[in-house]
Amino acid sequence: MTALLTMILAVAVDTAATPDLSHPWGLEECISWALEHNLNVVQQEMSRQNSEIELNTAQWSLAPSVQASASENWNFGRGLGGDNTYASGNSSTTGFSIGGGMNLFDGLATPNRISQARLNLDAATQDLEKVRDDIRVSVARAYVQILYNYEILDVARQQIAIDSMQVARLEGMMASGKASSAQVSQQKASLAQSQVTLVQAENNLRVAILDLAQLLEFPSWEGFSVVRPKVEVEDFYLGTPDDIYDEACGLRPAIRAEQLRLDASEKTIAIAQAAYMPSLSLSAGLGTNYYSNYGGKGFWEQMNDNFSQYIGLSLSIPIFNRFSTRNQVRSAQLNRMSQKVRLRQVQQQLYKEIQQAWNGAVAARAKYDASLLAADAAADAFELVLAKYENGKAAITEFNESRAQMLKTRSNCVQATYEYLFQTRLVNFYRGGTLAL
Repeated sequence: MTALLTMILAVAVDTAATPDLSHPWGLEECISWALEHNLNVVQQEMSRQNSEIELNTAQWSLAPSVQASASENWNFGRGLGGDNTYASGNSSTTGFSIGGGMNLFDGLATPNRISQARLNLDAATQDLEKVRDDIRVSVARAYVQILYNYEILDVARQQIAIDSMQVARLEGMMASGKASSAQVSQQKASLAQSQVTLVQAENNLRVAILDLAQLLEFPSWEGFSVVRPKVEVEDFYLGTPDDIYDEACGLRPAIRAEQLRLDASEKTIAIAQAAYMPSLSLSAGLGTNYYSNYGGKGFWEQMNDNFSQYIGLSLSIPIFNRFSTRNQVRSAQLNRMSQKVRLRQVQQQLYKEIQQAWNGAVAARAKYDASLLAADAAADAFELVLAKYENGKAAITEFNESRAQMLKTRSNCVQATYEYLFQTRLVNFYRGGTLAL
């Protein structure tokens, strides 16, 4: 027990470890850190260890129990002596004994308790893996959100560059009398609005980085950054939700945990039914006594003379216990039915999650294809408007509208890219794959 408490304390202390933020973190590094330090994982690991202790307790219940005892009694007045006669006077009695007992048959309740405890341990292990999977998905989602915000920040900076260039151009034209101060002011207003957009993009990125750092249980997020991998949209075979679900049912720890609990509920019924059966137990022991008024015999002589041993069998046959056993069996059967419902609920929830991930991937791909075409078209249109604007054949309003449309379609394309990236990785994860980008 001391070793276990020391290990738990070490795990708890380790959750406050200081991460190395001298380099950008990749997704795998973030996931590995979270699995080691996230408090939900630590808590579930302790729950699993408790189930392990319960299994050990059940296994040792097959072993015999042994007890030792010693007693000292003082009698004042008439009392029983060592020769089994009563005599008047003060006396004392010293006794030592050791005994034990062992269950020989209890209707197979003990073997079923061991099986039940082993199933509960397996279920707790799957619960731990589910928590770890949830952490993996949460970290991946937060990581992709950071990458998306980086891209949006890049778009905002491009917008600043375009507007700054146009302000400088108009200021030069105004100096030569080819542009009015109103045009310069209007373009500066557009630049100011772009700077507001840039500030908002920077804030969104900081919030996304903070969210991931908190998920990783970092004591401080200052200096934390992530690797920006090269992202390419590739064709991904999605299959059908039913196909994915069929694969996931045999892999997802949430399903396996509830199935194990359903198996354990069968053992609960068997344990309750065991009370209908007779029980047989073995007991044995030895002891000795010393009497102060035993004919003047010494301590060791009496210890030898009074030494005794016993062995016995005890058979208990249940006849009527006010329907307690019957009601325990009925309660266990209801628990099994409830667990079947719980398993079905988890299966339905998994199917819904798979449907959402599959539909999300399909929608994201369609959105990406459409937004890519829109972005290309908007970029071509902007190039034409820019040429006309620089030649004085387009108004500044038309230029700003074209520029805004181009930047909007770029943002939409970036958003669709990362939505598709995450949803396809999530579908792959349900199939037993990784979340690697």
